[in-house]
Amino acid sequence: MAKTVRFHEYGGPEVLRVEDVPAGEPGPGEAMIRIEAVGLNRAEALFRSGVYIEQARSFPARLGAEAAGVIESLGEGVTGFHAGQAVSVIPMFSMNDYGVYAERAVVPAAALIARPASLDAVESAAVWMPYLTAYGALSQIGGIRPGDTAVITAASSSVGLAAIQIANRLGAVPIATTRTRSKKDALLKAGAAHVIVTDEEDLAAGILEHTDGRGAEFAFDAVAGPGVTDLAGAVARDGTLFLYGALSGQPTPYPGFDLGMPALNMRTFLVHEITRNPERLRVAVAFIGSGLRDGTFTPTIDRVFALGDIADAHRHMEQGAQFGKLVATVR
Repeated sequence: MAKTVRFHEYGGPEVLRVEDVPAGEPGPGEAMIRIEAVGLNRAEALFRSGVYIEQARSFPARLGAEAAGVIESLGEGVTGFHAGQAVSVIPMFSMNDYGVYAERAVVPAAALIARPASLDAVESAAVWMPYLTAYGALSQIGGIRPGDTAVITAASSSVGLAAIQIANRLGAVPIATTRTRSKKDALLKAGAAHVIVTDEEDLAAGILEHTDGRGAEFAFDAVAGPGVTDLAGAVARDGTLFLYGALSGQPTPYPGFDLGMPALNMRTFLVHEITRNPERLRVAVAFIGSGLRDGTFTPTIDRVFALGDIADAHRHMEQGAQFGKLVATVR
């Protein structure tokens, strides 16, 4: 038996329960992992609430797609890993099929990455979702170049902070946005070239000012909703607006017609575009790994919870006040 977080109905953090559940055995192409730390992501709160891009097939349902741990055993046909090896679990599967909010969990071997020697379990659980999301969108899909500008909304999130580091490493200029002034200095210290406080400043005007009127080649947006019109209005000609989240919870318009039909590329992005593509994943892991080794990439961890306090962790996540990644440890 393994302590496992499940929910028996949709709802707020209070529906999360830590229960003793059979861990099962790894089948072909799978591995059993003793979990040490779990990276928490907004997608899990949405899945728990019933408003994610997919619904739970049945109840009780599990949660979690990102973790760090040690391989206990391997299923038939798995090569390249061994029992006792420290690994990270990356988000590439449906939470209807697997979940890593647990002491022990079976996961697909394709979701495993050997843990870099420089990272402990907590850090390793905080790396892959943020950096794969940011690098995948901005570099692999967008083709960001030195000298390009990337506007990063909700920049104090783990993905936003990773995007700042990645933009800097690629020679681009990261402009961070945040709602309140309280996080401005921390974002500048984290590497943002400029910070726009959206409760006090006009977003589009600020972007145009910091790009000498050219606009930003990329906007990397976690908020969506009505604000995309202002954001799109400051995207450079032939630039790209990525929507990778919907924190606003409001309908998102297509702004092209209201803005006079500019040469705007607007698309959604999901990390699975990278993690479920072996070649893209290979390249992304090599790039991120090199940044971890030379110290260019350092995951920012806001707070660490115990797995038994997972409801409190979800409450903290939904408040939106964190600066960086939330992690739950399994003791």
